[in-house]
Amino acid sequence: MTKYISLLRGVNVGGKNKISMPELKAAFEGRGFENVVTYINSGNILFDGNLGLQEAKTACEDIIKSGFGLKIAVGIITADHLADALAHAPGWWNSGADSTHNTIFAIPPATAKEIHSAVGAAKPEYEKVYCHGSVIFWSAPLNTYSRTRWSKIVQNKAVYNLITIRNANTTLKLAALAKGDDVK
Repeated sequence: MTKYISLLRGVNVGGKNKISMPELKAAFEGRGFENVVTYINSGNILFDGNLGLQEAKTACEDIIKSGFGLKIAVGIITADHLADALAHAPGWWNSGADSTHNTIFAIPPATAKEIHSAVGAAKPEYEKVYCHGSVIFWSAPLNTYSRTRWSKIVQNKAVYNLITIRNANTTLKLAALAKGDDVK
């Protein structure tokens, strides 16, 4: 059985795409997934299943559409892949309280390399970017954030629709939950 982390894009933001996390958990359990855990209200679901990655992604999308009437983009990653990416995270990521630290997840079939090519190289004087697998680590000092290339990713709808973003704290919490640490 594989441990998956499903990252819903644009859920419960600004009163749009409302999904109750207890109802979402029940819907995943009703579909036969095991050890289902949700984390915060932004649509992070951990679960065990016997499906391949693309099949699991499709099942998640079907649950959201049939159970909640929403067509939501779903990023999905295995717990092992996230653990591997975090093991290879650069030392500057999540280091420094005066900076923002994010994890950008490519939503399959998009890849991190495609996202990186579309956005372009980081502006080294303002930001740092590193890709590992389907994960992009990005950090920028708060005082120069508005000058970064990667902060403008939300303005590029062609790229923005292919990703979902979590801050470092959420990413690390998801990895801990996937390992069985801090389970509610």
